[in-house]
Parts: sequence; C-alpha cells; structure tokens
Amino acid sequence: MSLAANLILSYLIGAFPTSVVLGHLFWKTDVRQHGSGNAGATNAWRVLGWKAGVPVLLIDFAKGAVSAGLISRLRLFGGAPVDPSTLAVLCGLVAVLGHVFPVYTRFRGGKGVATAAGMLVMVAPGPVGVAVGVFALLVVTSGCVSLGSILAAWTVPFCVLFLSRPAGTSPSAALVALAFALAVFITITHRTNIRCLLRGEEKTFPKLQLWRLFLRK
Repeated sequence: MSLAANLILSYLIGAFPTSVVLGHLFWKTDVRQHGSGNAGATNAWRVLGWKAGVPVLLIDFAKGAVSAGLISRLRLFGGAPVDPSTLAVLCGLVAVLGHVFPVYTRFRGGKGVATAAGMLVMVAPGPVGVAVGVFALLVVTSGCVSLGSILAAWTVPFCVLFLSRPAGTSPSAALVALAFALAVFITITHRTNIRCLLRGEEKTFPKLQLWRLFLRK
C-alpha cells in the first residue's frame, strides 16, 4: 500500500502540465496548438519565448527532483517494501511517465527530458553533470535542442557504468536499468525529431549558437 501511495503521488506531481497551465494563465495560449504541438519546455520557448520556456523548464525539472528526492522519503502507510535508493528510482521514473502521459491533459504531455534530468540529479548527480556538459556543447554549437537531449540522455547510462569504476564502487542494478530505460524512452519520444534530423528539417535555435557571436566581432 505504501509503495503504491508513493508512486501515485509521484505520478500526479510529474503529470502537472506546466506549459499548458502557464500558457493559459499568462499568455492565454495553448502551446499544444502551436509549434511542434508538444507540451514541453522546448516548445513553450519556441512558441512563447524564454520568459515562458525558462519557468517551464525549471518546474518540469523540479517535478523529477521532488519525486525522487522528497516523495520517495515519505513513509506513507508504514513504509515501502523496497530500499530507499530503489524507491527513489521508481518514484522518479513514475514522475517522468506522468510528465509524458499526464492524466490532467488526456495523456498528452512533453518528452520527459527536464523531468528525467531532475530525477537523475537526485540519484546520479555525477553522470548528470557530464550529460549537462554534452547537452550544452551540442546546443551551443548546433542550436539543436533535440539532438542535445538525445545524446545527453545516452551519456547518462554509460557514465553510470564507467564513472563508478575508478572509485571502486558498483552502481545498483536498478540505477543502471533506469538510466538505459530512460535513454531508450527519451529517444522514442523524440522519434519525430530524429526523422526531421535525418531529413535536415529539424528546427534549431540560432540565438543559442553562442559561437556565432565570435564571428560577428
């Protein structure tokens, strides 16, 4: 009963439709009707600008972090029958699923990148740090958020496997499985972007390509 309560609460937090709520409240716009039609931070930025994209990104990130770092620690109905690290992984994963398939908006949500990052910061901060570097490098050089997201997602599981070796520790099976599962899941949610990338039609954010600033000088 306790495990179910933790997971249900995590799902409901992850399912909060940030871009839809903020879009309606402050811009009177449903971001799902514009741009890529996605309810994530990238499309919110594309449709409404950075003043919408940044808050959406931060809140979606917080959904994963709160689920893995806080909700997993709640001992509801006597405590969950799993160890704390596994429970954190499960709560974070369910929050990501809630973000992608939110019950509040007929299961039409975002792609899960920000929420997954928030969850992974709590359970695997080192690999996430490397992934953030990969993401930033790709975005600054190419301006392509989707490409950065996909490659960053695959950076995490390999870092989980190999970063622990110099320290002489072994990652838990649950964390390894989660990292690879999220990488696959995020790749699947970006399948439309992948097709556009292969055709050379993927939309980019030229303003994020900071290297262009040096060419102007």
